[in-house]
Amino acid sequence: MDVLSDVIAVMRTGEPRSARVERHAPWGQRFRLPPGTAGFEVVLAGSYWLVPADADPIALGTGDVLFLPHGGEYGVTDAPTTRFLDLPSHAQEPAGRDASVRPSAVVLCGAYRLDADRGHPLLDELPGVVHIPAGVGRHTRLRAAVDLLGAELQEPRPGAAAVVPSLLDTLLVYVLRTWLDEQPACGGTTGWAAALADPAVSAALDAIHDDPARPWTVAELAARAGLSRAAFARRFASLVGRPPLAYLTWWRLTVAARLLRDSDAPLAAVAERVGYGSEYAFANAFKRAFTIAPGHYRRK
Repeated sequence: MDVLSDVIAVMRTGEPRSARVERHAPWGQRFRLPPGTAGFEVVLAGSYWLVPADADPIALGTGDVLFLPHGGEYGVTDAPTTRFLDLPSHAQEPAGRDASVRPSAVVLCGAYRLDADRGHPLLDELPGVVHIPAGVGRHTRLRAAVDLLGAELQEPRPGAAAVVPSLLDTLLVYVLRTWLDEQPACGGTTGWAAALADPAVSAALDAIHDDPARPWTVAELAARAGLSRAAFARRFASLVGRPPLAYLTWWRLTVAARLLRDSDAPLAAVAERVGYGSEYAFANAFKRAFTIAPGHYRRK
């Protein structure tokens, strides 16, 4: 698997939720996303405003995509001066609305559940609001995913229960990919966007993610990167934020946590799959990282 696919597999948990909502002016709603929840909004038609809790309002138009990776509080409104109603989660407008009145905005909105125990640092580097403006000819794959998802929610067909979750995961991939693609143009030189754009560091990360159980050495990873051992170690730590072998250990235990959560594989099998020669060595490393034994983590 590539790094981005692995990141999503690790951080996503449970079923995402979504809804197609028509909003009629005047309206203003404030939402509170709990920790471990990332929200999204896609403007299918019309326009409105996003009002973050600690930033200036953002004007949104048809085709704009919003991703709020860290949860928290935010508001959406037809105008920044409209009074807010507090709602615990996304909700449809009250019944009884005159169907002949055209909505001021049609929105695809929802949320993803994230694993609060082992979030990937790539997600931590995202800003509180990821705003992807619409543009002719821009982000064609993202637009295609939005169109398909909007159509399924507007007119559910047989199989929608299987299609919609897959499309929501596809939407998340394209949102993250778009954000990553746009970072070099903004002058970023460190962090995960720069790491994935760097051919040498990206090659080493792909090697680790492709075979985390392999007993990698810095010299082997440097050879994959096409750099000397010292130059590779400096560049990797500068961009990723950890030395190569420290990241390898972190990723192994992150994969182990996911296996403990999502499978019934014996502890010995989990240990072997992530590169530990014995269950005892694995249990010690896991307890250092998570402060509890792997068996207790699985039961919890």
